[in-house]
Amino acid sequence: MPAPQSAPQPSSQPSSQPSSTTPGTTDPQDLAQDLGFDPEALRARYRAERDRRIRPDGNAQYRGEGGEFGYYADDPYADPEFTREPLHDRVEALVIGGGFGGLLAGARLRQAGVTSIRVIDKGADFGGTWYWNRYPGIHCDIESYIYMPLLEEVGYVPKWRYAPGEEIRQHARAIGRHFGLYDDACFQTAVTELRWDEDASEWIVSTDRGDRIRARYVVVSTGTLSQVKLPGIPGIETFKGHTFHTSRWDYAYTGGDADGGLTGLADKRVALVGTGATAIQVVPHLGRDAQHLYVFQRTPSTVDVRDNRPTDPEWAASLRPGWQRHRMENFLKVVTGVRTDEDLVNDGWTSSARLQEKMIPTNAYEHIPAEERERAYEIVDFQKMNEIRARVESVVEDPETAEKLKPWYRYMCKRPTFSDHYLQTFNRPNVTLVDTADTHGVERMTENGVVVGGTEYEVDCVIFATGFETGVSGVLSGGLPVYGRGGENLLGSWRYGPKTLHGFYSHGFPNLFLLGPLQNAASVNFVHVLDEQATHVAEVVAGAREHRARYVEPTPESQEDWVAALRENAPDLYAFHAECTPGYYNNEGKPRESNERYADGPVAFHELLRDWRANGGMNDVLVTAGTTSSAAAAVSEASGSSEAAGSSEAAGSSGTAGASGTAVAAKAKEGEDA
Repeated sequence: MPAPQSAPQPSSQPSSQPSSTTPGTTDPQDLAQDLGFDPEALRARYRAERDRRIRPDGNAQYRGEGGEFGYYADDPYADPEFTREPLHDRVEALVIGGGFGGLLAGARLRQAGVTSIRVIDKGADFGGTWYWNRYPGIHCDIESYIYMPLLEEVGYVPKWRYAPGEEIRQHARAIGRHFGLYDDACFQTAVTELRWDEDASEWIVSTDRGDRIRARYVVVSTGTLSQVKLPGIPGIETFKGHTFHTSRWDYAYTGGDADGGLTGLADKRVALVGTGATAIQVVPHLGRDAQHLYVFQRTPSTVDVRDNRPTDPEWAASLRPGWQRHRMENFLKVVTGVRTDEDLVNDGWTSSARLQEKMIPTNAYEHIPAEERERAYEIVDFQKMNEIRARVESVVEDPETAEKLKPWYRYMCKRPTFSDHYLQTFNRPNVTLVDTADTHGVERMTENGVVVGGTEYEVDCVIFATGFETGVSGVLSGGLPVYGRGGENLLGSWRYGPKTLHGFYSHGFPNLFLLGPLQNAASVNFVHVLDEQATHVAEVVAGAREHRARYVEPTPESQEDWVAALRENAPDLYAFHAECTPGYYNNEGKPRESNERYADGPVAFHELLRDWRANGGMNDVLVTAGTTSSAAAAVSEASGSSEAAGSSEAAGSSGTAGASGTAVAAKAKEGEDA
């Protein structure tokens, strides 16, 4: 039963379906008069603001957390004296990563009947990004009822519509307990190598604690935003005050906790570098508690209404089995433009659904001619950004500060943010906004402060809210080397681009599953995507166990067809991102000319996976004993209706496989909604 419409809702109504918002006239003057603004003037302003911020060094302006700056990545929550004996044992499934991706993989594998599961994480507990990020004001910007996974399985309803970080972290721990994932977990441990043993059909997993663990299956879910990114500011090493990154918040210095109360800053002048999603949540607390706060901003974020509130107890009591799955799927459909009868979440994400196709490709609008679709999209975008800028003007009292806080770019150039306290903080007399656009960021640091535009701002503490290296953690960064059959290096085999089937597995690297946004489909609620991926992996493993397959490995043909179909049908987003202000969405102003996202979007991709499992797709990945190719046709016939009972409950479906990779690729080439 779906969650009732009495669930907490903001007042704004969604407009996820495309509408004819573009006036019929093509004369620029008439168009401007009809709209109440001049589109060409906005385009020119956007380009000018982009050019103010473009740096020729692109991503090279940042430095990683290693070397002399390795201390920025130290774990402030772990026992520094922790030690244990190296492990030399065997498990059936080993999961790398203790965030929600790893937890979902462990949970779904457990539901599929796998009893021997070990999760390894470099943190001291489960939680992933919610383990590391505990800064003041931390909340999730996706509704808690759809973001926090496995709520029904664990028996929990979040206390807030948009949950604070600590509630989310505790829920991650509850999942670990509920599915027995603590029993064999290894924390404060980093995997240093994966090496395939062909004779034993197992992976040898080495770690920084001397472990050599053998595992039949390995699932890698190390996240896409896990490695701290620091600005390469000249003189950063000379500063004599205190510094730290928001993902390793130093409460020993600031006092307080995630709810605020930063009493240690009462006599401190604090600099915050960065104004992305983290800063939006941190600034209100720093502004309230610091003697003086300087916010160093290169590009302002869009800041829309948050409207958070406690969960209605009567609504929570009315929920019926299946409510969370229904709500998650409804949200995914709405934000990707799929027609639905209702919008259960009805928030800032669903009301701006029409604008998200530049980050989340979808086939929902393919019936509209491309030129007309793009013209309508741009007008809706202009209108939304005018609303965002008008809100800044209405909230921020000082006209000069308000002007600096207005974002001049297309809506999805940067991740949208939501807050009812951030803009208001700039009305405080102890808060100063320092615009760094014309100097392309902070110029340099001295022993005593931060320099911008030739002016030195003396501070006692510098806090970096500069985010993470995007999409380069774990395997993709080379930090976790993987050696498959014959000792072949995974990244070496991908020298001309990744080669996978559905983004999960690669030929030559049996029984290895990668969770994440590689060569598949993503969404703003990425935990939902991870749950679909974990369910799929669990179904495949269940099929391998039932049919006694030697290992799971895609055929070269299915892999090649999948990649070819992705490349042929990939949405062209280059022009949009090239016009954007620099940021991590567009590779700091240097967008990649091609991408390999699934063009029809996440709803179609999840349907494709279910179809693949139900109609013979296992033939592309199950390798039986004594063969070096896919499972025989007999396996397909045997699997028609009896795929692992334990896995059908986890996936919410009764099938096991689905149209072969070749057939799926053919569908993708034909532009079908698989």
